[in-house]
Amino acid sequence: MSIYFQVLLMVFLCISCSGQVSTVEERSVGGPCQDCEALRDYLQGDIVLGATDTITGFDRYSPKIKLSGTVFQRDGKTHAPNVILYLYHTDRKGIYQPSTAPAGWEKIHGQYRTWLRTGEDGRYSFYTFRPAPYPEVNEPEHIHVYVKEPSTIPYYLDSYFFESDPKLTLQKRQSLKNRGGSGVVKLVKEGEVWKGNRDLILGFNIPNY
Repeated sequence: MSIYFQVLLMVFLCISCSGQVSTVEERSVGGPCQDCEALRDYLQGDIVLGATDTITGFDRYSPKIKLSGTVFQRDGKTHAPNVILYLYHTDRKGIYQPSTAPAGWEKIHGQYRTWLRTGEDGRYSFYTFRPAPYPEVNEPEHIHVYVKEPSTIPYYLDSYFFESDPKLTLQKRQSLKNRGGSGVVKLVKEGEVWKGNRDLILGFNIPNY
């Protein structure tokens, strides 16, 4: 095999099915986070990432919600394309319930999860149902969100919280780190769906960024 074709083969192998190039060195940011590697679960299946998706259960459970926003670069103004978001949450009983045949991190994070990839405009949106709080634990309802930029390892942001949640006390709000910006979302009902907006700022309040 000629050197020319060897180089072409190496380039091909370095490009993952996600479209991100593995030859780019991934910076370690955000501090320790063992389960942030769950973000890479989408690589195990034939999953095509888009800027919009619907999480399993949206058609069956209520309240139904749609969360949208724009991902910005560190300046808070420039749109951030090709950013992967991984989201997951509990069921209506507050349990991370896996499906009957879970794979990867679904065994721990449950089946109510999705992956998104921002386009050139940095926009994202997902449809789901409002999760329940953990049973017998004084913790607000929330949706976890992890992020991966083309040049970083996966890291976590502050979860999505809901302004109307009585468990989201002043003390809890003051304890939030606002990683990526405030995660407190105000929901407004439009028809059968409660809609909210949250913009994300990459690197904002992220250690070692």
